[in-house]
Amino acid sequence: MKSTTNKCQGNQTTIPEFILLGFGNLPQLQTLLFLIIYIVTVAGNVLIIAVVVADQHFHTPMYFFLGNLSFLETCYTSTILPKVLASLRTGDRTISFSGCITQFYIFGSLASTECLILSVMSYDRYLAICKPLHYAALMNSRFCLHGFLAPLPTMLLMLQFTFCGPNELDHFFCDLSPVIKLACSDTHMLEVTALILCSIFTLPPFLLTLASYVCIISTILRIPSTTGRQKAFSTCSSHLIVVTIFYGTLVIVYLLSDSDALRDLNKVFSVFYGVLTPLVNPLIYSLRNKEVKEALRKTVIRFFCLLQEIRSF
Repeated sequence: MKSTTNKCQGNQTTIPEFILLGFGNLPQLQTLLFLIIYIVTVAGNVLIIAVVVADQHFHTPMYFFLGNLSFLETCYTSTILPKVLASLRTGDRTISFSGCITQFYIFGSLASTECLILSVMSYDRYLAICKPLHYAALMNSRFCLHGFLAPLPTMLLMLQFTFCGPNELDHFFCDLSPVIKLACSDTHMLEVTALILCSIFTLPPFLLTLASYVCIISTILRIPSTTGRQKAFSTCSSHLIVVTIFYGTLVIVYLLSDSDALRDLNKVFSVFYGVLTPLVNPLIYSLRNKEVKEALRKTVIRFFCLLQEIRSF
């Protein structure tokens, strides 16, 4: 991203709000699409959280991380889509400056934390498959707090900026790049800080994830059963595809968006890591698991039995 020079002239005042341009036309179609995505995402993740909490068989490190990922995805999606849906429904696309900065911080915090959780989950699978004797001693979740604090320096720098117009954000939520474009102040320090933080919270976790799956696959190759190898490869490949899309689009948007071609596609890439990843993660990581599906079936049955008992009173 190129540094923005001071554009304020004379006695121009700071703008109090931004206008999110979103995806332009066809608001009714967008409303239906995003509403379906939001409902399915929240329902899938909440079901997984309920199963992990309710069933003691899932009180293990692996399912602890799955439950936390589902909780994170629920919050992650809820940071963006309700505002998008409200804008599409009412036609009011404005967002206050404080609301924009808050949305950016929450979204950035959750994205950074998800980067760490996904890498820790891949490391968890590596230990469980390749180093089972060291599994209990090495697994922990202390890094998640660091992810939540990651965007704090960037947010503090953004609060010092002057925004004097125009106020139209060419995006569907308050992301870093479109906000920087509207700043009248010099943004060089912010861009350097954001580049460093994004590099720390995307590249090392992705490399750790990649290394973990390489080790897992090499171990899988030694499995004598053809069926066992196919099942393990299917699971690992689906995990690897999802994390590659997630990390890959983050890297493109935050680290490689200097080129005009990539900058024009930022909104599209943002949909992948901001909307589609939370939608498919419950299916990829949990709902394909037979134990989870069986526990989910029992949980649903118990829920309906409880409803019947309440109605009988």
